[in-house]
Amino acid sequence: MSETAPSLLPGQRLQRGVCRHLRSLGLAAVEELVPAPGLRVDVMALGAKGEIWIVECKSSRADFRADRKWQNYLEWCDRFFWAVPADFPQDILPPEAGLILADDFGAEVLRMGPDTQLAGARRKVMVQKFARHAALRLQEYRDPGVSALSCL
Repeated sequence: MSETAPSLLPGQRLQRGVCRHLRSLGLAAVEELVPAPGLRVDVMALGAKGEIWIVECKSSRADFRADRKWQNYLEWCDRFFWAVPADFPQDILPPEAGLILADDFGAEVLRMGPDTQLAGARRKVMVQKFARHAALRLQEYRDPGVSALSCL
């Protein structure tokens, strides 16, 4: 875990490590998903039983202080987490959320976020958004000339 990923911004590095760790836990993850107009989560993960986690990646104190929307994400997931690098001042994070320590290549859940079950109708909407987002990302990857995400 000593070398850094090329050409990634600090938050993207955290996203990469978080997504790798979530995969090792059996969750599928996507980055930059829009659960509702005006909101864009850093990482959303979907478990085998339909559980939905949202992870917001914060690379610095300033990055965290600038986030004014994070509480709006709580109604779109079963569990909410902050993901931060090792040198992040963890004491400024709200204690009621989960905590993930991450870097470019991996992560570790330090504190599990509380389980706040989504209503069935909301879960269905989010699973459909997740599936559509993932499929369009794959299409864009396989056919770079098509801007698949522009139709989200």
